Amino acid sequence: MAGLVSSRGCHKIRGSQIRELLDSKLNVLFDCDGVIWNGETVVAGAPEVVTLLKQQGKKVFFITNNCTRPRASYVTKFIRLGFTDVAEEEIFSSAYCSAAYLRDVAKLQGKVYVIGCQGVVMELREAGVPIVEEDTNAPTGTIYDYPLDPEVKAVLVGYDEKFDFIKLAKACCYLQNTECLFLATDPDPWHPLRGGRITPGSGSLTAAVETASSRKATVIGKPSCFMFECIASQFNLDPGQSLMVGDRLETDILFGANCGLDTMLTLTGVSTLEEAHGYKDSDDPERKDFVPDYVVETIADFIEAYEEEEG
Repeated sequence: MAGLVSSRGCHKIRGSQIRELLDSKLNVLFDCDGVIWNGETVVAGAPEVVTLLKQQGKKVFFITNNCTRPRASYVTKFIRLGFTDVAEEEIFSSAYCSAAYLRDVAKLQGKVYVIGCQGVVMELREAGVPIVEEDTNAPTGTIYDYPLDPEVKAVLVGYDEKFDFIKLAKACCYLQNTECLFLATDPDPWHPLRGGRITPGSGSLTAAVETASSRKATVIGKPSCFMFECIASQFNLDPGQSLMVGDRLETDILFGANCGLDTMLTLTGVSTLEEAHGYKDSDDPERKDFVPDYVVETIADFIEAYEEEEG
């Protein structure tokens, strides 16, 4: 690509350079929060960008570590925020991919003990993966007061606002069995909220279970490659023809690097250009994979790139 240099170069591009990059790709993978929207506010121009890319013949996918809602609920959110052409099969959440892993890869013969929200539970049920049904009238007390299900063959940890000591204790008891699988939906340590506040993410809860159980979880979400493998198995994607667009260096950009994709950082979310340059200048070779190939202010720059070419 004349005029474009990648190789984790952290190059800020716009206009014809963006158009040249997009023309060289068949598939565009977007993270959601910080890229497509921020909470309940759409990133300006995002719906138009998705429509434009599809009109150009691109396959567009949305991959998110947010496990709080099932895919059908994501479709509803896309519509609510003004997107008119996003299909459920184009959305890959860590909850959906965790259910797919347990069903298709692990071929689990038994139940899953879930630390997680309804998004995780609903995707597991949709996939036909049996779970331990929690008793809402369970007694309060110590772990001795709670029965353990002998059919549990896996523990799955996701985002859970009702995480407590008993859930941690139950997970540890199940994980004493070395044949019990230990999975995490994603490694995200925290998520930004309005007003400058944050909430602990799935990664924080997973770390607690890992420490207490002396086990290491298999992570399904970004930066693990399984999410890309999940998409590729359904849509036959070529990594070399794919672009990953995200706002977090340590998850989205590392995910792209791990999967052999070109990567683009957009500055509408968590990570900053200064942080990207810091990783680029680091002497730690492992941090080089946090460095994006390209940087844009916002994905709305894609619109300008096509308008400039047509003009």
